[in-house]
Amino acid sequence: MSEASKKHLWWQKGVVYQIYPRSFMDSNADGIGDLPGITTKLEYVAHLGVDAVWLSPIFSSPMADFGYDVSDYTGIHPMFGTLEDFDAFVEKAHGLGLKVILDYVPNHTSDEHPWFVESRSSKVNPKRDWYVWRDAKPDGSVPNNWLSEFGGPAWSWDEKTGQYYYRAYHEKQPDLNWRNPEVREAMVDVLRFWMDRGVDGFRVDAVNHLAEDESFRDDPPNPDWDGKDSRHVYHRQIPIHTSNLPETHEAVADMRRTLDSHGGAERLLIGEVYLSGEELMAYYGVANDGFHMPTNMELVRAAWDARKISAYIEAYEAALPEGAWPNWVVGNHDNPRIASRVGKGQARVAAMLLLTLRGTPTIYYGDEIGMTDGDVPPELERDPVAKSVPGFGRDPERTPMQWNATEKNAGFSDSEPWLPVPEGDFATVEAQRGDSYSMLALHRKLLALRRAEDALSVGSYSPSEVRDDLLSYIRGHDGRRLLVALNFGEKDVDLDVPFRGRISLSTHLDREGEEVSDSVSLRPNEGVVVEES
Repeated sequence: MSEASKKHLWWQKGVVYQIYPRSFMDSNADGIGDLPGITTKLEYVAHLGVDAVWLSPIFSSPMADFGYDVSDYTGIHPMFGTLEDFDAFVEKAHGLGLKVILDYVPNHTSDEHPWFVESRSSKVNPKRDWYVWRDAKPDGSVPNNWLSEFGGPAWSWDEKTGQYYYRAYHEKQPDLNWRNPEVREAMVDVLRFWMDRGVDGFRVDAVNHLAEDESFRDDPPNPDWDGKDSRHVYHRQIPIHTSNLPETHEAVADMRRTLDSHGGAERLLIGEVYLSGEELMAYYGVANDGFHMPTNMELVRAAWDARKISAYIEAYEAALPEGAWPNWVVGNHDNPRIASRVGKGQARVAAMLLLTLRGTPTIYYGDEIGMTDGDVPPELERDPVAKSVPGFGRDPERTPMQWNATEKNAGFSDSEPWLPVPEGDFATVEAQRGDSYSMLALHRKLLALRRAEDALSVGSYSPSEVRDDLLSYIRGHDGRRLLVALNFGEKDVDLDVPFRGRISLSTHLDREGEEVSDSVSLRPNEGVVVEES
């Protein structure tokens, strides 16, 4: 083990692999992925070369939002298995050297959670204040103009008690009242429960909505909203009274203290935050006592342009608080897949970008074989967003993992999958395993190179040449330098190299060992890593 590896934590050196459990592997032929299925595929994940597995929600839930509406934070939904299945999953993951990260959904519960059942039973119930209740206006309308992320007013009427409850998302996802100390204690108890079962970290969902304005003031209109973004009508207002309030950071600090008391910095706390600039950096905490890593989603949203991406990387690096660790994401369960956004050729460039930047990257399942968004016809849509905003659901990026083309349903399930798998010619793990030039081969080589080179895993970042479709930068550590050069275009590009060296890896997988003196040429859609001699 290198000296750099010794002084950096596992999550700083490592790479996270996100699994959407419904779509990874079905073990019981019900068409839905489950924990035993995931467990059977852990050797594949470990062989890929990642360091941690993050599972999207597996908790007890009515599945109004596919697990993000939790009815029991310490139970496993039967479709995924049992607590014993989870324990077996953790044991096998740890045996393979993989850490386990769980989704944690603190902003809201299901309306079928026992807490909410009690809360809505009476205005004087002890748990009434565990959620956010408000009287109607004198004319009977909603309390204010707050909007739901899923479209429409963020208030739902409760006939029995004659009040509205606040919900930032689906009507079956009432928001918890994090100003209530009993709520905060109950929710950190959830963290303790899962850490006691061996969980190594958490990805905290929808954290920016944890606190709302105590005076329930209206959110102001957004002067930049042009009315054309039908997917995000939510953005017609500026959510200054419903998002990123100071109390949110106090709640995050509570979570961090809980993790620190159960294993210190070896436990990882990631926050889902779709922000940039100062708002994003605030989630690291006043003295790095907040999230270890607030998610950096800019590469998910950015125009695929070399100059713009370079400018963002530099701005992000410059804004990081002292001692803060970077994070990079190019795809997840809420956004179109990278290969669909930028094309199959540029998806290879994106993989090299993701896995050679400074910080901890997350790979979304299937991106390592170049999966594209699935074709989900309207009659097969499952996502509640698709029902409220037609044509903009998240099902296409959640389709089942494509294991092989020889078994039915791409080897995912013996029964009809919950979402369709592609027909005809499509990317599979089986086909790419035997192809030394495949996307899967590229990911394995990138991950192996990252693991072997401290300069890539924990080294410094220095921008190099940026022009037109070219983006290049230098990663360095302890006197060793590697140049990463990426061609975002369809034409050949030449660039000067500031040292003599050789190519360690090309996204085309056909130039390893090639000597480089003063310059290097990049073919269309090619990236290279050049190591100094």
